[in-house]
Amino acid sequence: MFGRLKDNVIIVTGGDGLIGKHIVNYCKNEGAKVINVDINHETDITNGLYNCDLTDESSISKLVESVKEQFGRIDGLVNNAYPRTKDWGEKFEDIPYESWQANVDMQLNSVFLLCQKVLEVMKSQQSGSIVNIGSIYGVVGNDFTIYEGYGGTSPAAYSAIKGGIINLSRYLASYFGNYGIRVNCVSPGGILDKQHPSFIERYESKSPLKRMGEANEIAPAVAFLLSNEASYITGHNLMVDGGWTAI
Repeated sequence: MFGRLKDNVIIVTGGDGLIGKHIVNYCKNEGAKVINVDINHETDITNGLYNCDLTDESSISKLVESVKEQFGRIDGLVNNAYPRTKDWGEKFEDIPYESWQANVDMQLNSVFLLCQKVLEVMKSQQSGSIVNIGSIYGVVGNDFTIYEGYGGTSPAAYSAIKGGIINLSRYLASYFGNYGIRVNCVSPGGILDKQHPSFIERYESKSPLKRMGEANEIAPAVAFLLSNEASYITGHNLMVDGGWTAI
């Protein structure tokens, strides 16, 4: 690797997840001091582990305070965590309003709050880079034909949340640019993760590259946007989707 994130202090949420673990490892290999924030491990901040409930305001505040106290600064933030309710994935007609509210709160509102807290630190530093994880379905409408073979669907809240995150990122890029802070998105396409064989076949037949993405293909794009190699890029949504949104 190139060491392009050498000594940068970077928070990655959902770092134990499918994509998150690759982001954590890739950034470490680039020389960063990574704080892997996840609800599924215990806090050991000296070794880069932090337990945080991103649905809890006080937990987010304590996270930012602890990282600032331990390392003195925060150079990067990757909002990758994907908390959701147990009924996630219900068909649109069957989604309880309470479930919709809960998912927007857990996913979109937690991104807002963590950005707000981290940007306070970055503003005082006059530097920093945030990468939020969007999705193809925050940019284009869903192709529901890929679910027909097995009766599946795509969660309605997912599109609303990811679209909100992408445009919030543009807002933040515009608002905080004069402080030397950059805010961008990476929007993955379909990532292979034990989906139904019918879904995989239909998705791949419609993708220009004729395959789904691998989880490790997202991390390089995230690291690039965090690094000084992207020093003049802000407010951008980088599609890592095998060409899905190009057609």
